Amino acid sequence: MITLPVYDMSGAKVGDYEIDPLLLAPKISKQLLHDVVVMYLANQRQGSNKTKARGEVSGSTKKMYKQKGTGNARMGSKRSPIRRGGGHAHARQPRSYYYRLPRKAIQAATRMAIASKIAAGSVVVVEQLKMDFPKTKLLASALKALGLEGQTKTLAISGLDRNVYLSGRNIEGLTISPVADLNALIVLRPRKLVMTRDALDWIKARASA
Repeated sequence: MITLPVYDMSGAKVGDYEIDPLLLAPKISKQLLHDVVVMYLANQRQGSNKTKARGEVSGSTKKMYKQKGTGNARMGSKRSPIRRGGGHAHARQPRSYYYRLPRKAIQAATRMAIASKIAAGSVVVVEQLKMDFPKTKLLASALKALGLEGQTKTLAISGLDRNVYLSGRNIEGLTISPVADLNALIVLRPRKLVMTRDALDWIKARASA
Protein backbone atom coordinates (compact mmCIF):
# COMPACT_ATOMS: atom_id res chain seq x y z
CA MET A 1 0.00 0.00 0.00
CA ILE A 2 1.33 3.44 -0.96
CA THR A 3 0.14 6.70 0.55
CA LEU A 4 0.13 9.65 -1.84
CA PRO A 5 -0.18 13.24 -0.60
CA VAL A 6 -3.16 15.16 -1.96
CA TYR A 7 -2.76 18.84 -2.85
CA ASP A 8 -5.09 21.67 -3.73
CA MET A 9 -4.55 24.11 -6.60
CA SER A 10 -2.44 26.37 -4.38
CA GLY A 11 0.05 23.58 -3.73
CA ALA A 12 -0.98 23.03 -0.08
CA LYS A 13 -1.35 19.49 1.22
CA VAL A 14 -4.97 18.75 2.12
CA GLY A 15 -4.92 15.01 2.76
CA ASP A 16 -3.62 11.58 1.80
CA TYR A 17 -4.68 8.94 -0.68
CA GLU A 18 -3.95 5.25 -0.20
CA ILE A 19 -3.60 3.00 -3.21
CA ASP A 20 -2.02 -0.37 -3.81
CA PRO A 21 -0.15 -0.61 -7.16
CA LEU A 22 -0.60 -4.40 -6.99
CA LEU A 23 -4.35 -3.83 -7.27
CA LEU A 24 -3.80 -2.25 -10.68
CA ALA A 25 -1.13 -4.63 -11.92
CA PRO A 26 0.12 -7.67 -9.94
CA LYS A 27 3.26 -7.61 -12.09
CA ILE A 28 4.74 -5.22 -14.64
CA SER A 29 5.83 -6.62 -17.98
CA LYS A 30 8.38 -4.39 -19.67
CA GLN A 31 7.94 -6.33 -22.90
CA LEU A 32 4.19 -5.71 -22.98
CA LEU A 33 4.69 -2.01 -22.21
CA HIS A 34 7.25 -1.79 -25.01
CA ASP A 35 4.97 -3.55 -27.50
CA VAL A 36 2.00 -1.31 -26.72
CA VAL A 37 4.03 1.91 -26.85
CA VAL A 38 5.51 0.87 -30.21
CA MET A 39 1.97 0.17 -31.46
CA TYR A 40 0.79 3.68 -30.53
CA LEU A 41 3.89 5.28 -32.10
CA ALA A 42 3.45 3.25 -35.28
CA ASN A 43 -0.21 4.29 -35.51
CA GLN A 44 0.85 7.95 -35.41
CA ARG A 45 2.98 7.59 -38.55
CA GLN A 46 1.59 9.19 -41.70
CA GLY A 47 3.02 6.66 -44.12
CA SER A 48 2.75 9.16 -46.97
CA ASN A 49 6.34 8.99 -48.28
CA LYS A 50 6.64 7.98 -51.92
CA THR A 51 9.21 7.76 -54.69
CA LYS A 52 8.61 7.14 -58.40
CA ALA A 53 9.20 3.74 -59.93
CA ARG A 54 10.54 3.39 -63.47
CA GLY A 55 6.99 3.19 -64.81
CA GLU A 56 6.11 6.59 -63.28
CA VAL A 57 8.96 8.81 -64.52
CA SER A 58 8.77 10.63 -67.84
CA GLY A 59 10.79 9.45 -70.81
CA SER A 60 10.69 6.97 -73.64
CA THR A 61 10.81 3.24 -73.07
CA LYS A 62 12.81 2.80 -76.26
CA LYS A 63 16.22 1.15 -76.01
CA MET A 64 18.77 3.98 -76.02
CA TYR A 65 21.11 2.37 -78.60
CA LYS A 66 21.64 -0.98 -80.17
CA GLN A 67 22.90 -3.86 -78.10
CA LYS A 68 26.20 -4.43 -79.89
CA GLY A 69 28.74 -2.58 -81.96
CA THR A 70 28.85 0.80 -80.18
CA GLY A 71 31.62 0.01 -77.71
CA ASN A 72 29.39 1.08 -74.83
CA ALA A 73 27.93 -1.09 -72.14
CA ARG A 74 24.54 -2.49 -73.08
CA MET A 75 21.69 -0.21 -71.95
CA GLY A 76 17.92 -0.33 -71.95
CA SER A 77 15.59 2.67 -71.61
CA LYS A 78 16.43 6.00 -69.98
CA ARG A 79 13.97 5.18 -67.20
CA SER A 80 16.35 2.57 -65.83
CA PRO A 81 17.10 2.96 -62.07
CA ILE A 82 20.84 3.08 -62.76
CA ARG A 83 20.59 6.25 -64.86
CA ARG A 84 20.24 9.83 -63.69
CA GLY A 85 16.57 10.80 -63.76
CA GLY A 86 15.43 7.21 -63.88
CA GLY A 87 12.90 5.60 -61.61
CA HIS A 88 13.75 4.13 -58.21
CA ALA A 89 14.27 0.44 -57.79
CA HIS A 90 11.94 -0.86 -55.04
CA ALA A 91 10.21 2.53 -54.99
CA ARG A 92 8.51 3.57 -51.76
CA GLN A 93 4.74 3.65 -51.88
CA PRO A 94 2.23 5.17 -49.42
CA ARG A 95 1.25 2.64 -46.79
CA SER A 96 -0.50 2.39 -43.46
CA TYR A 97 1.50 1.42 -40.37
CA TYR A 98 -1.68 0.91 -38.35
CA TYR A 99 -2.18 -2.26 -36.36
CA ARG A 100 -3.80 -3.24 -33.08
CA LEU A 101 -2.79 -5.56 -30.27
CA PRO A 102 -5.49 -7.46 -28.36
CA ARG A 103 -7.76 -5.20 -26.32
CA LYS A 104 -7.01 -6.93 -23.02
CA ALA A 105 -3.28 -6.56 -23.60
CA ILE A 106 -3.69 -2.81 -24.23
CA GLN A 107 -5.81 -2.39 -21.10
CA ALA A 108 -3.31 -4.37 -19.01
CA ALA A 109 -0.47 -2.19 -20.31
CA THR A 110 -2.34 0.97 -19.28
CA ARG A 111 -2.78 -0.35 -15.75
CA MET A 112 0.87 -1.39 -15.63
CA ALA A 113 1.97 2.06 -16.76
CA ILE A 114 -0.08 3.78 -14.04
CA ALA A 115 1.13 1.31 -11.40
CA SER A 116 4.76 1.89 -12.39
CA LYS A 117 4.29 5.66 -12.15
CA ILE A 118 2.79 5.30 -8.68
CA ALA A 119 5.59 2.99 -7.52
CA ALA A 120 8.20 5.41 -8.87
CA GLY A 121 6.68 8.36 -7.02
CA SER A 122 5.88 10.17 -10.24
CA VAL A 123 2.16 10.69 -9.56
CA VAL A 124 0.83 13.97 -8.17
CA VAL A 125 -2.72 13.88 -6.78
CA VAL A 126 -4.91 17.00 -6.83
CA GLU A 127 -8.04 17.22 -4.67
CA GLN A 128 -10.07 18.71 -7.50
CA LEU A 129 -9.50 20.77 -10.59
CA LYS A 130 -12.51 22.93 -11.25
CA MET A 131 -12.43 26.08 -13.36
CA ASP A 132 -15.41 28.35 -13.92
CA PHE A 133 -13.97 29.74 -17.14
CA PRO A 134 -10.91 29.09 -19.36
CA LYS A 135 -7.82 30.84 -18.02
CA THR A 136 -4.36 29.57 -18.91
CA LYS A 137 -2.70 31.72 -16.25
CA LEU A 138 -4.69 30.06 -13.46
CA LEU A 139 -3.82 26.52 -14.54
CA ALA A 140 -0.18 27.44 -15.15
CA SER A 141 0.11 28.98 -11.68
CA ALA A 142 -1.45 25.84 -10.14
CA LEU A 143 1.07 23.61 -11.90
CA LYS A 144 3.88 25.89 -10.77
CA ALA A 145 2.63 25.71 -7.16
CA LEU A 146 2.75 21.91 -7.44
CA GLY A 147 6.41 22.10 -8.52
CA LEU A 148 5.69 20.94 -12.06
CA GLU A 149 6.83 23.98 -14.01
CA GLY A 150 9.22 23.07 -16.80
CA GLN A 151 8.44 19.35 -16.57
CA THR A 152 6.51 17.24 -19.02
CA LYS A 153 3.27 15.99 -17.50
CA THR A 154 -0.05 14.38 -18.30
CA LEU A 155 -3.09 15.74 -16.49
CA ALA A 156 -5.77 13.07 -16.02
CA ILE A 157 -9.22 14.37 -15.07
CA SER A 158 -12.39 12.46 -14.29
CA GLY A 159 -14.23 13.47 -17.48
CA LEU A 160 -14.39 15.95 -20.32
CA ASP A 161 -13.95 19.52 -19.04
CA ARG A 162 -13.90 22.20 -21.69
CA ASN A 163 -12.60 24.93 -19.37
CA VAL A 164 -9.65 22.84 -18.19
CA TYR A 165 -8.81 21.76 -21.75
CA LEU A 166 -8.90 25.30 -23.13
CA SER A 167 -6.82 26.53 -20.19
CA GLY A 168 -4.07 23.96 -20.70
CA ARG A 169 -3.80 23.46 -24.44
CA ASN A 170 -1.18 26.23 -24.79
CA ILE A 171 0.97 25.13 -21.84
CA GLU A 172 4.19 23.60 -23.13
CA GLY A 173 4.78 20.00 -22.08
CA LEU A 174 1.22 19.46 -20.81
CA THR A 175 -1.18 16.81 -22.10
CA ILE A 176 -4.76 16.78 -20.80
CA SER A 177 -6.81 13.60 -20.99
CA PRO A 178 -9.97 12.17 -19.42
CA VAL A 179 -8.97 9.23 -17.25
CA ALA A 180 -11.00 6.87 -19.46
CA ASP A 181 -8.80 7.80 -22.44
CA LEU A 182 -5.44 7.16 -20.77
CA ASN A 183 -3.09 4.77 -22.51
CA ALA A 184 0.41 3.47 -21.89
CA LEU A 185 2.06 6.01 -24.19
CA ILE A 186 0.64 9.21 -22.68
CA VAL A 187 1.21 7.84 -19.18
CA LEU A 188 4.84 6.79 -19.67
CA ARG A 189 6.08 9.52 -22.03
CA PRO A 190 5.96 12.51 -19.63
CA ARG A 191 7.98 12.77 -16.43
CA LYS A 192 4.94 13.29 -14.17
CA LEU A 193 1.36 12.05 -14.06
CA VAL A 194 -1.07 14.50 -12.42
CA MET A 195 -4.41 13.05 -11.39
CA THR A 196 -7.47 14.33 -9.60
CA ARG A 197 -8.86 12.33 -6.68
CA ASP A 198 -11.93 11.46 -8.76
CA ALA A 199 -9.74 10.10 -11.55
CA LEU A 200 -7.88 7.84 -9.13
CA ASP A 201 -11.18 6.67 -7.66
CA TRP A 202 -12.32 5.73 -11.17
CA ILE A 203 -9.14 3.73 -11.79
CA LYS A 204 -9.47 1.88 -8.47
CA ALA A 205 -13.10 1.06 -9.18
CA ARG A 206 -12.27 -0.32 -12.62
CA ALA A 207 -9.37 -2.36 -11.26
CA SER A 208 -11.54 -3.85 -8.51
CA ALA A 209 -14.42 -4.71 -10.85
